[in-house]
Amino acid sequence: MTRMTRDFGDTMQKDAVPAVSADIIFASLRFPNYKIGVNNQIMETKDSPKVLSMKEVVARETAQLLDQQKRLSVRDLASKFEKGLAAAAKLSEEARLREAASLEKHVLLKKLRDALQSLKGRVAGRNKDDVAEAIAMVEALAVQLTQREGELIQEKSEVKKLTNFLKQASEDAKKLVNEERAFARFEIENARAAVQRVEEALQEHERMSQASGKQDLEQLMKEVQEARRIKMLHQPSKVMDMEHELRALRAQLAEKSRLYLRLQKELARAKKGEENAPHLYELEGTEMLGSYLQIQPCSDNVPELSECSIQWYRVSTEGANKELISGANKSVYAPEPFDVGRVLQVDIILEGHQITLSTTGPIDPAAGLGTYVEALVRKHDTEFNVVVTQTGSDHPNESIHVLHVGKMRMKLCKGKTTIAKEYYSSFMQLCGVRGGGNAAAQAVFWQPKQGLSFVLAFESERERNAAIMLARRFAFDCNIILAGPDHKAPLET
Repeated sequence: MTRMTRDFGDTMQKDAVPAVSADIIFASLRFPNYKIGVNNQIMETKDSPKVLSMKEVVARETAQLLDQQKRLSVRDLASKFEKGLAAAAKLSEEARLREAASLEKHVLLKKLRDALQSLKGRVAGRNKDDVAEAIAMVEALAVQLTQREGELIQEKSEVKKLTNFLKQASEDAKKLVNEERAFARFEIENARAAVQRVEEALQEHERMSQASGKQDLEQLMKEVQEARRIKMLHQPSKVMDMEHELRALRAQLAEKSRLYLRLQKELARAKKGEENAPHLYELEGTEMLGSYLQIQPCSDNVPELSECSIQWYRVSTEGANKELISGANKSVYAPEPFDVGRVLQVDIILEGHQITLSTTGPIDPAAGLGTYVEALVRKHDTEFNVVVTQTGSDHPNESIHVLHVGKMRMKLCKGKTTIAKEYYSSFMQLCGVRGGGNAAAQAVFWQPKQGLSFVLAFESERERNAAIMLARRFAFDCNIILAGPDHKAPLET
């Protein structure tokens, strides 16, 4: 009777089971560790730290790319898309390797199951139950591996979609980069052309400036030469001689003018048959604008003019219209611009008798005054230095003031203080002073408004008449007739 020991039985069983893993190549150096969980679920034990799945890595990279897309430049965006494309290709390769590893696992599990089935038929008892439990564990592992393969296929599809998206985005980025480069080149070419045009314009301007400067220098040299020639021709001694000659000629002309006026008056009396009539008074002075006329007694036996009543008139050349000059009741009268072209007449009433004197002809205009006034009309405001000789208020007089004659108003100032400022209106009056002695030809009467009046003395007769004509011209443009007291000026002034 043969005795079988426990060790021998184990040896027989070990020799009867063929090597399961002889023709199997494992993906790793060791078999995976598994444990049985609740309801006989097989759970894999992971010794290494938690590793993100491929799906989570792809989702995180996509979110980062979309988040950075808004703040990246075109070139950086293209670079990122290219990196993402490379990452997608790498992920696709990893998915392929995982698919191959999964296939190796299926082959391994199939061979392991076949080996366990073969072993189950050879063993009995408790070992058989262990083999059956191992077979169930392998089948559960195969089911779990199939589920993982499904997830892998889905991840592979998502990776493929992401790869296509990244490829299209990369192409769009490259296209956008090319368009931006073309636009930048176009802008650079335009800038270069603009710079070239500016340089050409500057060179042309420099050439023209040099030519113009040379021409101006030549013109200046010609003017200097002409000035030297004139200076050589007109030495100071010759100029003084000419001035003395002009003064002598002016004196002779004034004397001849007085003689001419006297002859004119005698001729007028002769025509009227008054040769034998006594001549008590006569008019003296130049009969033109800028001078003054004065009543002079012809002998010492005539009454004083202070005892007589005097009144001046304007008479038209035809003698049909005789106009009283309000306020002109002195022995001296200075013609003003209204008197040009008219005959001046003065009535002297002495002890009930009336003596009438008149100019030999109409008052002549001042030479060059019209041109001077036309030049002043083009200005917006003209200033005249005046002296207030008489005022109707408490303002200081006998001091230098400035009279502004503007297009809309007149203003009298002393320094920065405004004495009077009024717009042209029907209440304003302006005329020559009707009396005042030898200074009457340089003085005017100005009433800005009712209750306020001034007598202003100008620097010269020319300035006085120019101010009157200029103010009346501006007032007429405002539909205002500017004249003296109780007088309506004609429209043509």
